[in-house]
This record gives sequence, C-alpha cells and structure tokens, in this order.
Amino acid sequence: MMRAEKTDLRRETGQRTRDGLQTAALELLAQRGQEGVTLREITDLAGANVAAVSYHFGSLKALCASAIEHALERYLDEKIRELDSLPSTATLHDVAAAFARPMVRALAAGGQDLAIMRTVARVGIDPPQGWDRLDGKFDRSRRGAVRALAPNLPGVDEEELIFRTRCAAGMLNWLALAPIGTELAAMSAEQIERQLFPVVAGAFRGDAAGR
Repeated sequence: MMRAEKTDLRRETGQRTRDGLQTAALELLAQRGQEGVTLREITDLAGANVAAVSYHFGSLKALCASAIEHALERYLDEKIRELDSLPSTATLHDVAAAFARPMVRALAAGGQDLAIMRTVARVGIDPPQGWDRLDGKFDRSRRGAVRALAPNLPGVDEEELIFRTRCAAGMLNWLALAPIGTELAAMSAEQIERQLFPVVAGAFRGDAAGR
C-alpha cells in the first residue's frame, strides 16, 4: 500500500513538473517565438532543472513543439465548439461572434489564456514542423465556419468563403500580437465584443452587400 502511494506521489509530482515546463514554454513562446526561447529561461521560470526537460520531453525543441501543439489544440477545440453550437438560423453577426469569441475570452482573461492565443498567432505566421497532425481539426473548424456563413452569403462560392475565413483568422492572429491587442486587453469582454464582432462580420461580408 505504501509503495503504491509513493508511486502515485511521484507520478503526480512528475506531471506537475511537466505541466509547469509546458506553461513556462508557452509564456516565453508567446513573447518571443521559438527562436527567442532558451532552455535555461524555461527551467528558471518553471522552477525546474534542465534534466527535467530531458526526462519529460527529450529536448528543448520537443518541449516547444509540445507547448505549441497544446496551444493549437485548445484553440481549435474551443473554436469548433463555438461554431458547432450555432443554430441553422445564425446571422452573420452570430457567426462572427462564434469565430472571434475564443480570442475575446483570451484578451479579457490575460495570463495563460492570452499566452496560448499569442502562441497560436505566432505559429500561424511561421508554422512549425508537424503542423499536419492537426489538419483534421483545422478542416473541421474551417468547414464549420463555411457551413454557417453560406446561408448568409448565398452569392459567394465556397472557395471565396474559405479565403474570407482565413483572412478573418489572420486578422485575429495579428490582434493578439499587435499593440492594439494590448489596448483591447484593457477592456472588458463585453467592450471587446462590441469593438471586434462587427469587424469580423465585415471581413466575412466582403463586398457582398454591394452586389
């Protein structure tokens, strides 16, 4: 019994160390990107030693890859949930809200939530190796947006809808990193929504209103 308790304690301690390293890596990746992060900075921030990185991840590169994948999966899962919850009667504003809400929550919450979004934004500009592991979730997110947009923009074909969706995603990524993102982060979630949702809806609409 005592041996089992010690094993469980070691496992919990190991998981806390692993999680702490990944959280520290995310924070630094969000600030500087992969090229600006050192092993020593991550271990100092996590309160761990260099050997822990080798034990849990194998290398600095593998730790960063794990942190990036965690950030992307969390972001995509949240966006998929928002888009999948839209009713068939969703308006263009509803779609824009669902699409942008993960970013709004991150800006309002700050901390690790915002670090995750900034990491997503950075890798969106410079995709890491292994990006294709998440192709299925990216496709599902894109299909969810297109499915919800199509009834609101009947004159726009699927290829154009995908392009507008990618442009809207790029704009949100830019917000996470640009100075204006810092300004938005000082606002409440409701204020950010009022500022951001109409802009995203406009990116989806394009010039359709003038056709």
